[in-house]
Amino acid sequence: MKNIAVIGSGTMGNGIAHVFAQHGYTVSLIDVSEDALKKALFTIDKNLTRQVEKETITAEVKAKALANITTHTAIKDGVAGATLVVEAATENVELKLNIFRELDAHAAPDAILASNTSSISITRIASVTKRPGQVIGMHFMNPVPLMKLVEVIRGYNTTDVVTNAVMELSRALGKVPVEVNDYPGFVANRILMPMINEAVYTLYEGVAGVEEIDTVMKLGMAHPMGPLQLADFIGLDVCLAILNVLFQGFGNPKYAPCPLLVNMVQAGHRGVKSGNGFYAYAAGSKTLVVADQFKKR
Repeated sequence: MKNIAVIGSGTMGNGIAHVFAQHGYTVSLIDVSEDALKKALFTIDKNLTRQVEKETITAEVKAKALANITTHTAIKDGVAGATLVVEAATENVELKLNIFRELDAHAAPDAILASNTSSISITRIASVTKRPGQVIGMHFMNPVPLMKLVEVIRGYNTTDVVTNAVMELSRALGKVPVEVNDYPGFVANRILMPMINEAVYTLYEGVAGVEEIDTVMKLGMAHPMGPLQLADFIGLDVCLAILNVLFQGFGNPKYAPCPLLVNMVQAGHRGVKSGNGFYAYAAGSKTLVVADQFKKR
């Protein structure tokens, strides 16, 4: 599998394209927005430059990686000749189903179709295609160029051949693949999101403040980032979407999202991407500042 198509040029999509291109794969990066594609190429260039400065790759590797990427605004054009397609669009069920219907119509009959979904059922996604055995989950972690883990999710009909091929491919990228079965949240988010949700409840119920909650988890549990800061980094809207998938999938109230999280997302406070969440984010500043509404009065 040397020809890769990546659907979506946002944070995850451009990171996935970056890693494949850096390892010598030809990458078609696809997005409906030309501006988004230009921004993605700028980000990839910047991140590759950072790797050169840190001497983890050479300038020659950077140049070859950038040359390996082409951009497209139409799925039909972008997936032509691809042996693997990785969908990295927004975590929205209907959007992903529509994309996979289109992929099934235009990708080569033997192409593997993968989703970078963090919680949505691979089996459900595969059900809208005529090749359910060739549909699989490749859940990369953010930031993709740095994080080693790839959750490889087998749908109900995913074949052994496809699973083994994707596991081997992940290793070729320098990643550590972990095979998991298709249940809501898989492994990473089934464990992570209830922890984040409980941290939000702890704040909501007035047990402790933002900094105090994050400090306890960083210093007491050796987490590199507190759960509220991590939620901001992931995106509060993404956290809410995943919790809703868990709640609906299991029907268990322990997965019900905290009302505070719901309110924040409805108010447009989505974390780093919106500039406000549990912390406030100023452009160019690396100082972590608690958002005004959570500061002690």
